Amino acid sequence: MKPRQILALVAIAVPPAAHAQGDSLRLADVRAWTASNDPRRAQIELLASQSALRLQNIKTEMLPAFSIDGLAQYQSDVAKLNVTLPGVNLPTPKNDTYDARFGAQQRLYDPSIRPRQAIERAQLAESQARVRSALYSLNESANSAFFIALRAQFQIDEIENTVKDLEAQLQVASSRVKAGTALQSEANILRAEIMRRRQNVSEQRSARTAAIAVLSDITGREIDSLTVLAIPSGNDSLSRSVAASIRERPEYDQFARTREVLDANARARSAQDKPRVSAFGRLGYGRPGLNPLNDKFDTYWLSGVQLQWTPWSWGSSARDRQVAELQRQIVTTEEEAFTQQIERAVEQDITSIERLERALAEDEEIIALRESILTETRSRYRESVITSADYVDRQTDVLSARVTRALHRVELAQARTHLRTTLGMEVR
Repeated sequence: MKPRQILALVAIAVPPAAHAQGDSLRLADVRAWTASNDPRRAQIELLASQSALRLQNIKTEMLPAFSIDGLAQYQSDVAKLNVTLPGVNLPTPKNDTYDARFGAQQRLYDPSIRPRQAIERAQLAESQARVRSALYSLNESANSAFFIALRAQFQIDEIENTVKDLEAQLQVASSRVKAGTALQSEANILRAEIMRRRQNVSEQRSARTAAIAVLSDITGREIDSLTVLAIPSGNDSLSRSVAASIRERPEYDQFARTREVLDANARARSAQDKPRVSAFGRLGYGRPGLNPLNDKFDTYWLSGVQLQWTPWSWGSSARDRQVAELQRQIVTTEEEAFTQQIERAVEQDITSIERLERALAEDEEIIALRESILTETRSRYRESVITSADYVDRQTDVLSARVTRALHRVELAQARTHLRTTLGMEVR
């Protein structure tokens, strides 16, 4: 199969979504795919559906409530009037009684309805915030696998560039060996070094393939091992004071939603101590009906208004408020501890960014010096002044400097990405 055909098959095998900015894959896309691939993302909609059903149940409590009751009983004694009146026959109730009734109740005033609805909405927001916090933690896994692959990609590029130079020098050495002006060991040294570096390339490709496989697994997408990864852009120069003041992490939203739940619970608890008013009605048929002295089956009805109020709770309301206040303090301590953790991480990230920026500036100087030495060494090698071993040493120095610069670039991008992830900011 021709190389062009192979490349065409690779392009077909990689889905379009795996390419952003031409043929490169961006970390922002990987993180978005990772979050959307996690099964817990569906919980956001599931929780909303649950909450909607609970709110509907609370709302129906203000609708009329109907009931049908039936009763048949036999009692050992009944009410009797021990009075004898001339010409008057006083009825005696039956010992067996029957009652079938249809009842209706309508709440007229219930101060707990709105607070309970507020609790449900607050609990939904808190639960969804908790899911978003859990999904956000996946970013670290995506970052780790992405930068492992990116680090290997940069090293492969640098090593392959030096292999090309060694292959060119091998041709020079081979020509000299054929001409009898150099020993075979001169060419063998170059061949051995080329083979060693190709082994390094193979090792880095294996590491990159493994990291890409991890990315494919966590994103739920087939990412080809030949996909080029784009180094995250951005030149974060946040000061420590500014970075510490940024609160974009979803955990802070979760803390806020938890406080709203506590406030809503406090309002609902206060509403429970207020009076409730409802209207009721009943239509029935039985014996003796509403007249206890009636010994025949009869229909009856009644209606009225009912008041429910518990003015004394023996201090339970005050204790519930104290419990809520203690829980609020617990949430505050958790938020403070989380903030301290973020501040420590920010301090480490900014320190690493400053160190790597200085290191990259020094890397450029080191590479320039190493390359000037290599240029001189290459000329001396072509003039047969030095051996292949000397040239390999100088070329290895350049490779080491370039690999160090490449790793520093990746580490700087990783430190900046970690800083933005720590602060809850988007990765560009």
